[in-house]
Amino acid sequence: MHDGDRVAGTLVGMAAGDALGAGYEFQSHPSGEIAMIGGGLGGFAPGEWTDDTAMAICIAEVTATGDVDVEAIGDRFLAWHRSGPADIGISTAAVLRQATSGAELAAIAARYLDDHPKGAAGNGALMRTAPVALAHLGDDLAIAASARAVAALTHADPLAADGCVLWCVAIDRAVREDRLDGVRDGLALLPEERRGYWEDAIVEAERRPPRAFRPNGFTVPALQAAHAAIVQTPVPAERPAAHLADALVAGVRIGDDTDTVAAIAGALLGARWGASAVPDAWRRMLHGWPGLRADDLGQLALLTAQHARAG
Repeated sequence: MHDGDRVAGTLVGMAAGDALGAGYEFQSHPSGEIAMIGGGLGGFAPGEWTDDTAMAICIAEVTATGDVDVEAIGDRFLAWHRSGPADIGISTAAVLRQATSGAELAAIAARYLDDHPKGAAGNGALMRTAPVALAHLGDDLAIAASARAVAALTHADPLAADGCVLWCVAIDRAVREDRLDGVRDGLALLPEERRGYWEDAIVEAERRPPRAFRPNGFTVPALQAAHAAIVQTPVPAERPAAHLADALVAGVRIGDDTDTVAAIAGALLGARWGASAVPDAWRRMLHGWPGLRADDLGQLALLTAQHARAG
């Protein structure tokens, strides 16, 4: 069983982190008050989400129909790309601009990895992966398989897929078991030869200062930065759900790829504390491609999870 507020919070929290971090992208040390100021690389309006949430919406629009159809998700990515997004990751753009259909994407991404063996594990798969968790709540093997398949549409490096598996399992545990430490539960789903690497990365994120994890365009420090912001931000005893906003601000303060780190963190925080934990002022401001608002994201999340229960 799970709470609908936590399901909705997975996408609303992700978008809140994304929009909060958008105005500070690639600043080395954001300071002072952190707010939804807009601007950033895409010239976003205050409260407008970026490519992180837009690509997650592409996934959720498909999963909300009851099927993790990878080719359909790829087609939706391409439709978004043709809309002329204000901001898009380098490797994602390199793959999408070569394809005419979703069926071609994984092969193009694999060729990109061959040509760029050290540049194909960016955080662009991890930032959008949250809907996959909602599509398979309670089924770790299905979560892992779909997380890898959706990641591979643009990011063929196994590390990018690993990060998606770990974070999706963590979201599942937050939604179903009210906990924020589920990232470790996904280690058993990784190839044995990489489990130790990822376990060390998780431990490092819990012990080093959050600002140690920059630059964070690579998927590993991106996951570490999000995890560090969450676990190293105290949970207020009297108002535990305030942890969501506090940890998102902490994620933005890490610097570098601020919108993506906060979007990754926001998905897990929303899955734990619920959409109701997102400050009202932020929820009212949230908007973005393709003309949606916070309540629309919550509905996509709920529809996806409904199908997961039916399955």
